[in-house]
Amino acid sequence: MKLSDVALKVLKGFSPSVLMLANGALAQTTPRQVAITIDDLPYADARPCNEHETVANTKKLLEPIRAAKVPVVGFVIGERCGNLGPEERRDLLKMWMDCGAELGNHTWSHPDLNRVPLEEYEKEILATDEYLHHTIGPLKVRYFRPPYLHDGATAETKRLLQSFLTRHDYQEAPVTLDNNDWVFAAAYRRAIKENDAALAERIEDAYIPYMESIAAFFERRSVEVLGRECPQVLLIHASRLNAKMLPTLLQMFRERGYTFVSLEQAMDDKCYRTPDTYVGRKGLSWIHRWGLARGKPIEPEPEEPVWVDKLSSQPLK
Repeated sequence: MKLSDVALKVLKGFSPSVLMLANGALAQTTPRQVAITIDDLPYADARPCNEHETVANTKKLLEPIRAAKVPVVGFVIGERCGNLGPEERRDLLKMWMDCGAELGNHTWSHPDLNRVPLEEYEKEILATDEYLHHTIGPLKVRYFRPPYLHDGATAETKRLLQSFLTRHDYQEAPVTLDNNDWVFAAAYRRAIKENDAALAERIEDAYIPYMESIAAFFERRSVEVLGRECPQVLLIHASRLNAKMLPTLLQMFRERGYTFVSLEQAMDDKCYRTPDTYVGRKGLSWIHRWGLARGKPIEPEPEEPVWVDKLSSQPLK
């Protein structure tokens, strides 16, 4: 039985609209492309970072990337894993680079631009820029991703941020396949912490169908907004869940007809020359942004199961 068949069986627990999206999109035969981007390096799950856990899950996360030579951009939070020594932190980033990943800037402490002054936010970007150049040497850091995808609640803030990025030779990294993988990761972290193997497996079983429903939704919206499916950009996080599930996630994309391309290659498509005129407090997929610019209202995205959401918000025992 193919992964897609398994996914559709599990999806029966989701809403009919989600099932329709995934089922219809499985018939897609035109070539598809997706760029994989991973946020919150060196490690998203633990603060402070446990060195053994961080190294083990980083190795596990990178194994399928290395094996399949999947192009990846990993976005670094400068202060993350700051409890580890400088050599240990450098070694973690070197693991990414050794498997061919490109590193990007995700600010120093993951601030929300909706909540901090732009001047403070810019200092955060520069601090991580300096840290990366000190850590990885003269390699060019090309991409910046704003935390929460918040890049300007007002037109003036958005304009000033884009001007700042241009002056410092950064491109803002877009996201089309936006999703709540972090909600699943938080629930999974709780299951692992409580040694609940059955719950962890249940979360794993729900994760891929949810991610497939996200892919199907934005495939359809891309056609509705732009007239065709554009190369997608996926955002996921450097979590324990993705360390376990990335091989299955990559296989899901393969079964949907995707090949894996670099972020640069995806952004070379003319879709990404569509102006992003969105101004507001929400962190939106670029497909939503392009739709709003064309007068198309935002449609609700598929949601994670309620039980996963509840688990993610409960405190650890």
